[in-house]
Amino acid sequence: MNDTAQHDSPLHDTAQHDALVIGGGPAGLQATLSLARVHRTVLHLDSGVYRNAPERHLHNLIGHDGQDPAELRAAARRDIAAYGTVTSVAARVVSLTGEAGDFTAVLDDGSTRRVRHVVLATGVRDELPPIEGLTELWGRGVAHCPFCHGHELSGGAAGVIGTVPGHLLHLAGFFPRISRTFDVFSHGTAVDAETRAVLDAYGATVHDQVVERVTPQGEGLVVHLAAADPVRLDGVFVAPTVQQAAPFAEQLGLEVSAMGSILVDAFARTSVPGVYAAGDAAHHRDLPMAMASVANAIGAGALAGGVCVADLMVADRAALLAPTAGR
Repeated sequence: MNDTAQHDSPLHDTAQHDALVIGGGPAGLQATLSLARVHRTVLHLDSGVYRNAPERHLHNLIGHDGQDPAELRAAARRDIAAYGTVTSVAARVVSLTGEAGDFTAVLDDGSTRRVRHVVLATGVRDELPPIEGLTELWGRGVAHCPFCHGHELSGGAAGVIGTVPGHLLHLAGFFPRISRTFDVFSHGTAVDAETRAVLDAYGATVHDQVVERVTPQGEGLVVHLAAADPVRLDGVFVAPTVQQAAPFAEQLGLEVSAMGSILVDAFARTSVPGVYAAGDAAHHRDLPMAMASVANAIGAGALAGGVCVADLMVADRAALLAPTAGR
C-alpha cells in the first residue's frame, strides 16, 4: 500500500494561518480535524515519517482493531480534505520560531509559513538496545507494548529482553495469562533474588546470558545466546528508549521531562504560550510517564485542537475590544 501523503494543496489566500499542526499521525490528524470543524484556518504539515510505519496492524483501538495503520491515516486525510479551511502539505519543518500570535516555520524547501498558534504532534523515535536483529524485526516479531501485540501470542511462546529488573517484572506480568510459555532474558545483567522469585512464580524461564542476536524463523524468531542454546519464540518484547523525532522543543525552549518528552498540562498546553503538544511526543506533567497509544494520541489530538481553538477565541476577543480600550 502506498501511504505517501498525497496532499500538496495550494495555500489559502491568507498571510497567516490560525494554527500550524505538525505531524501526520493520529494526534496530528485529529487535531487538524478538530480545528477544521469550527472553520479555523489550519496548515497541516506531514513529513511522511511515522513511528508505527513498520507495523502491519494496529490494535487496542475500537472499531479499527487489526487495521493497517496506513489505512487509518488515509481515511483521516480523506475526512480532513472535506474541509475548506485546511491546507495540507507533505513537507518537513526545519525550524520553528516566534511567540503566541506569530510563529514562523521554515520548511525543507526553504519557504516560510506564518501561523498564530502551533500544535506539535511530531512523535518520537525509538532507539532499541544494541542487539543485532532487533531493528530489522521491529514490528515483525519484536514489539514493546503487550496491549498492542500481546494477544497475538495467545497460546504461543513469548519472550522479554531487558536489563532493568523493574521493567522485566512489568512486562513479565502480562504473559502468564496470554502465552503458553515465556522466557525472560536479562542480557547479562544480574537478576536480584526478589525479582527472580517473582519470575519463577510466574512460570518464566530466566536466561542470564548475553543476547548476541535475534534472527527470523518462519512466523517467529530465534534468540541466540552466548554460551547457551538458542531459544525459539513466537515474539519478543523489549523496552526502547525514545528521542524526540523533531527539534522543536529545543528551538522553542519548551520544558521537557527527564525522559525527553514535551511536558504538557491537563489541557495540552506546553510551557510556551500558543504551543500545544499531543501524542507520543507529549508527557502530561502529572503522570509518571508518557502514555503512548493510538487511542491516547487521538484523544490528545482532539484536546490540543480544542484548547488551541479556545485560546484563539480569547485572543480574537481581545483584538476586537482593543480599538475601544483606548477611547
